[in-house]
Amino acid sequence: MWSDRSDEIVNRLGWLDIAVRMDEERHCIDALLQDLQQEGYTQAVLLGMGGSSLAPEVFARTFGNGPMTLRILDSTHPAAVQGLADSLDPARTLFIVATKSGTTAETLSLFKYFHKQLQDQLGEAEAGAHFVAITDAGSELVKLGQACRFRAVFINDPNIGGRYSALSHFGLIPAALVGVNLRRMLRRAIETKNDCGRHITGSLNPGAQIGVVMAEMAKAGRDKLTVIADEEVASFADWLEQLIAESTGKSGTGIVPVVGEPAASPEAYGADRLFVHLQWSDAGAQDAKVQALVDAGHPVIRVRFRDRYDLGGQFFLWEFATAVAGARLGIHPFDQPDVESAKQQSRQMMSAYMKSGSLPAPQPSLEAGGLKVYLGDGDGERPPGSAVEALAAFVNQAAAGDYISIQAYVRPCLPVSRLLGTLQGCLRDRTKLATTIGYGPRFLHSTGQLHKGDRGNGLFIQLTDRPSADADIPDEPGSAASAVPFGVLIQAQSLGDRQALMDAGRRVLRIDLGEEAQSELERLVSSLAA
Repeated sequence: MWSDRSDEIVNRLGWLDIAVRMDEERHCIDALLQDLQQEGYTQAVLLGMGGSSLAPEVFARTFGNGPMTLRILDSTHPAAVQGLADSLDPARTLFIVATKSGTTAETLSLFKYFHKQLQDQLGEAEAGAHFVAITDAGSELVKLGQACRFRAVFINDPNIGGRYSALSHFGLIPAALVGVNLRRMLRRAIETKNDCGRHITGSLNPGAQIGVVMAEMAKAGRDKLTVIADEEVASFADWLEQLIAESTGKSGTGIVPVVGEPAASPEAYGADRLFVHLQWSDAGAQDAKVQALVDAGHPVIRVRFRDRYDLGGQFFLWEFATAVAGARLGIHPFDQPDVESAKQQSRQMMSAYMKSGSLPAPQPSLEAGGLKVYLGDGDGERPPGSAVEALAAFVNQAAAGDYISIQAYVRPCLPVSRLLGTLQGCLRDRTKLATTIGYGPRFLHSTGQLHKGDRGNGLFIQLTDRPSADADIPDEPGSAASAVPFGVLIQAQSLGDRQALMDAGRRVLRIDLGEEAQSELERLVSSLAA
């Protein structure tokens, strides 16, 4: 069913029955939690990217604080790293190092940074006990965990890709720390698995129904799957974004998930939308807006949550639906062939930095105050008069059916997120195009595959900053030597992704917001809105 090619098919179907098998593993997870509570641990930090971090974030935001507080760090911005480090009580903090491959550059950099911090504050003998790892058997992280004397190394089923791993160790260990009843969660997942079983006729199979609708709508031009979520389950949309984008965005096709766009009246949208309403109750805040979309003739999939534990079933439902959509689109739903291009370009940037001490930055087309604007190749010779003029001219290139992607390589925080949301809504209202937001480098492990693998109808607005302070990445665990700081790493990632997009023929506008990024972003958004 999944693809004509067998590579990465037969060894990627472990998600189909992982809920059944994890029901036997949950006692080990409960034992870990019990030990941590007895030893006085009060908080946990998950270091991971993409599939390793998004399901834990759903559990943390949906269930809140339980036996322990769970925080997710999936940014390499030095202010985000240092800000989290300054807020922690190291003696009461557990770090979860989560990477399937064991080689994810961001995750290992974050591990080395916090391991050095704990070693300095608690001593080498005690530092290792504050770390657990989740990875595949035989990975480099297994060896690292042994060498650094981690409290535990959990070996996940290797037959599960990262974005399908929500109901495996990657999702359930963090879930247990915030008080999720794993038995109840897994029971809901198994119920949905049975509802999608081979004995169920396709027309009665909810996973098959949603998958077919997603794919057939995409083929008919409605390829912007726009999620409108009630606040109680809003974080599930971020997980769904990665699953759909990375699974379907390849081979010149794809379904573009649109998450976080403020809901609007029907006339604000083009004819390329398929809506999904994640509904928490019958009297939700979004119901009237969704009904208006239905009345206007837009297609809407409604998904109702009975309570928070329906997350277990919804994880499986959408994994199944996405795999079915891949089959209908004729693509491979379990690989990510274009993700490596940005990584490769970033490594080349880092190599240049190691040789010369500076990154190979392009020449700006405009410098004004603290801002620098970089146009993509072939954007004309006339320099823009201002950043807002450059932005307006850039989005004016768009045609019906295109989409806009805001890529923010800046410190993730609530004030910046609000400004980005305002920018998202402003661009959507101005163009009637689907508009997405992603913090870098987080989105590289989520929507990055789609950006290079789809039919090339995206416009990419890259926002960067210049942090006033930096944080060193130890060359090796426990080492004081550091050849590369986090500020260089995130800049290399943004430059590498820009180059990978341009190599793929994508339209890119880069705006460097300088050291006062939040203030400059606020001015940019206000000018565009005016």
